[in-house]
Amino acid sequence: MLVNYARSRQLQSEYAIPLLVEASLLMAFGILGAQHGTMQGGVVSITILLLCFVMGLQNAVITKISGAVIRTTHVTGIATDLGIDLGRWLFCNLARNKDFVPRPKRGVMLGTLLVSFFVGGLAGAIGFQTLGYAATIPLAAALVAAAITPVIDDVKRRKLP
Repeated sequence: MLVNYARSRQLQSEYAIPLLVEASLLMAFGILGAQHGTMQGGVVSITILLLCFVMGLQNAVITKISGAVIRTTHVTGIATDLGIDLGRWLFCNLARNKDFVPRPKRGVMLGTLLVSFFVGGLAGAIGFQTLGYAATIPLAAALVAAAITPVIDDVKRRKLP
Protein backbone atom coordinates (compact mmCIF):
# COMPACT_ATOMS: atom_id res chain seq x y z
CA MET A 1 0.00 0.00 0.00
CA LEU A 2 2.78 2.43 0.89
CA VAL A 3 4.71 1.73 -2.31
CA ASN A 4 1.59 2.07 -4.45
CA TYR A 5 0.66 5.33 -2.68
CA ALA A 6 4.14 6.73 -3.32
CA ARG A 7 4.03 5.64 -6.97
CA SER A 8 0.65 7.29 -7.49
CA ARG A 9 2.07 10.57 -6.18
CA GLN A 10 5.36 10.13 -8.11
CA LEU A 11 7.44 10.29 -4.92
CA GLN A 12 11.17 9.68 -4.86
CA SER A 13 10.64 7.91 -1.55
CA GLU A 14 8.52 5.09 -2.95
CA TYR A 15 10.58 2.45 -1.11
CA ALA A 16 12.01 4.70 1.58
CA ILE A 17 8.65 5.29 3.29
CA PRO A 18 8.02 1.59 4.03
CA LEU A 19 11.66 1.19 5.05
CA LEU A 20 11.25 4.02 7.59
CA VAL A 21 8.11 2.34 8.93
CA GLU A 22 10.09 -0.90 9.13
CA ALA A 23 12.96 0.83 10.95
CA SER A 24 10.55 2.40 13.46
CA LEU A 25 8.90 -0.94 14.16
CA LEU A 26 12.28 -2.65 14.43
CA MET A 27 13.35 -0.06 17.01
CA ALA A 28 10.10 -0.62 18.90
CA PHE A 29 10.79 -4.38 18.83
CA GLY A 30 14.31 -3.82 20.20
CA ILE A 31 13.06 -1.56 22.98
CA LEU A 32 10.16 -3.85 23.90
CA GLY A 33 12.36 -6.93 23.68
CA ALA A 34 14.95 -5.36 25.98
CA GLN A 35 12.20 -5.23 28.62
CA HIS A 36 11.52 -8.94 28.08
CA GLY A 37 12.41 -9.96 31.64
CA THR A 38 9.86 -7.58 33.15
CA MET A 39 7.07 -8.14 30.62
CA GLN A 40 3.76 -9.88 31.20
CA GLY A 41 2.17 -12.33 28.73
CA GLY A 42 0.25 -9.76 26.65
CA VAL A 43 3.29 -7.59 26.01
CA VAL A 44 5.34 -10.64 25.00
CA SER A 45 2.64 -11.55 22.46
CA ILE A 46 2.64 -7.99 21.08
CA THR A 47 6.43 -8.09 20.77
CA ILE A 48 6.28 -11.36 18.82
CA LEU A 49 3.48 -10.07 16.58
CA LEU A 50 5.50 -6.89 15.96
CA LEU A 51 8.51 -8.91 14.82
CA CYS A 52 6.32 -11.01 12.51
CA PHE A 53 4.83 -7.86 11.00
CA VAL A 54 8.29 -6.33 10.48
CA MET A 55 9.47 -9.49 8.70
CA GLY A 56 6.36 -9.48 6.51
CA LEU A 57 6.84 -5.80 5.67
CA GLN A 58 10.49 -6.45 4.76
CA ASN A 59 9.45 -9.34 2.54
CA ALA A 60 6.74 -7.24 0.85
CA VAL A 61 9.08 -4.31 0.13
CA ILE A 62 11.86 -6.48 -1.30
CA THR A 63 9.32 -8.50 -3.29
CA LYS A 64 7.98 -5.25 -4.75
CA ILE A 65 11.48 -3.88 -5.49
CA SER A 66 12.64 -7.10 -7.16
CA GLY A 67 9.44 -7.72 -9.12
CA ALA A 68 8.64 -10.83 -7.06
CA VAL A 69 12.03 -12.46 -7.73
CA ILE A 70 13.41 -12.27 -4.19
CA ARG A 71 11.79 -13.18 -0.88
CA THR A 72 13.73 -12.10 2.20
CA THR A 73 12.03 -13.92 5.05
CA HIS A 74 12.79 -17.45 3.96
CA VAL A 75 15.85 -18.98 2.40
CA THR A 76 14.41 -22.31 1.30
CA GLY A 77 13.13 -20.89 -2.00
CA ILE A 78 16.55 -19.46 -2.79
CA ALA A 79 18.28 -22.77 -2.02
CA THR A 80 15.67 -24.64 -4.07
CA ASP A 81 16.07 -22.33 -7.10
CA LEU A 82 19.85 -22.59 -6.87
CA GLY A 83 19.60 -26.39 -6.66
CA ILE A 84 17.22 -26.58 -9.63
CA ASP A 85 19.53 -24.41 -11.74
CA LEU A 86 22.57 -26.45 -10.71
CA GLY A 87 20.76 -29.73 -11.43
CA ARG A 88 19.65 -28.47 -14.84
CA TRP A 89 23.17 -27.37 -15.65
CA LEU A 90 24.67 -30.71 -14.57
CA PHE A 91 22.06 -32.75 -16.46
CA CYS A 92 22.44 -30.73 -19.65
CA ASN A 93 26.23 -30.89 -19.51
CA LEU A 94 26.31 -34.63 -18.78
CA ALA A 95 23.75 -35.34 -21.50
CA ARG A 96 25.53 -32.91 -23.82
CA ASN A 97 22.21 -31.16 -24.31
CA LYS A 98 22.72 -27.91 -26.21
CA ASP A 99 19.20 -26.65 -25.35
CA PHE A 100 20.27 -25.45 -21.93
CA VAL A 101 20.82 -21.72 -21.67
CA PRO A 102 22.88 -20.94 -18.58
CA ARG A 103 21.85 -17.96 -16.45
CA PRO A 104 25.06 -17.05 -14.62
CA LYS A 105 23.71 -13.72 -13.28
CA ARG A 106 20.80 -15.55 -11.64
CA GLY A 107 23.15 -18.11 -10.08
CA VAL A 108 25.44 -15.39 -8.76
CA MET A 109 22.46 -13.48 -7.33
CA LEU A 110 21.00 -16.59 -5.67
CA GLY A 111 24.41 -17.66 -4.34
CA THR A 112 25.05 -14.18 -2.96
CA LEU A 113 21.64 -14.15 -1.26
CA LEU A 114 22.26 -17.58 0.25
CA VAL A 115 25.65 -16.52 1.64
CA SER A 116 24.14 -13.23 2.85
CA PHE A 117 21.43 -15.10 4.76
CA PHE A 118 24.08 -17.28 6.41
CA VAL A 119 26.34 -14.33 7.33
CA GLY A 120 23.34 -12.28 8.53
CA GLY A 121 22.07 -15.17 10.64
CA LEU A 122 25.49 -15.67 12.18
CA ALA A 123 25.90 -11.93 12.84
CA GLY A 124 22.38 -11.77 14.29
CA ALA A 125 23.05 -14.69 16.63
CA ILE A 126 26.33 -13.15 17.81
CA GLY A 127 24.70 -9.72 18.14
CA PHE A 128 21.79 -11.13 20.14
CA GLN A 129 24.13 -13.13 22.37
CA THR A 130 26.23 -10.01 22.98
CA LEU A 131 23.64 -7.22 23.11
CA GLY A 132 20.30 -8.98 23.38
CA TYR A 133 17.32 -7.30 21.76
CA ALA A 134 19.24 -4.02 21.68
CA ALA A 135 21.21 -5.47 18.74
CA THR A 136 18.29 -4.40 16.54
CA ILE A 137 18.72 -0.70 17.38
CA PRO A 138 21.89 -0.06 15.29
CA LEU A 139 20.34 -2.00 12.40
CA ALA A 140 17.20 0.13 12.57
CA ALA A 141 19.32 3.30 12.76
CA ALA A 142 21.26 2.23 9.65
CA LEU A 143 17.96 1.61 7.86
CA VAL A 144 16.78 5.11 8.81
CA ALA A 145 20.06 6.60 7.58
CA ALA A 146 19.72 4.77 4.26
CA ALA A 147 16.07 5.73 3.71
CA ILE A 148 15.70 9.25 5.10
CA THR A 149 17.13 11.32 2.21
CA PRO A 150 14.40 10.61 -0.39
CA VAL A 151 11.70 11.27 2.23
CA ILE A 152 13.28 14.62 3.11
CA ASP A 153 13.52 15.45 -0.59
CA ASP A 154 9.81 14.71 -1.05
CA VAL A 155 8.91 16.85 1.96
CA LYS A 156 11.01 19.72 0.59
CA ARG A 157 9.27 19.38 -2.79
CA ARG A 158 5.97 19.45 -0.85
CA LYS A 159 4.89 16.10 -2.22
CA LEU A 160 4.59 14.64 1.29
CA PRO A 161 2.66 16.28 4.11
